[in-house]
Amino acid sequence: MPATNILANLFVTLYNNETRRKSECTILPTSKLGIEVLKTLQKDGYIGEFEHIDDKRGGKFKIKLLAKITKCGAISPRFKVKTDEFNNWEQQYLPAYDRGMLLVTTNQGVMSHHDAIEKEIGGFLIGYVY
Repeated sequence: MPATNILANLFVTLYNNETRRKSECTILPTSKLGIEVLKTLQKDGYIGEFEHIDDKRGGKFKIKLLAKITKCGAISPRFKVKTDEFNNWEQQYLPAYDRGMLLVTTNQGVMSHHDAIEKEIGGFLIGYVY
């Protein structure tokens, strides 16, 4: 039976493997949004290298973990956020002002809320990590 929310499954699997101190994990099934989220997490140093394996059954991700994630999760429903509203959402989902990031999907792709503030664009919240 397929997962109902592929993004939530990705975050839960990452979190569970990090808390068990595993060095790598396998996540299935995959999606284009999942690839973009993993690229963003990799760019900010939360995960190491990852590869997408197409097995003709939904695909898999093999991810190298760096033991940098304390907590992560999907935000559902995906709330619409304007540029000046990120501070309120930071207070709700992140433990401190300088710690962690919110993942935002915008018309320019998936990015952290820090990049979205810098580019002065809004979007939809899809997850958080710290």
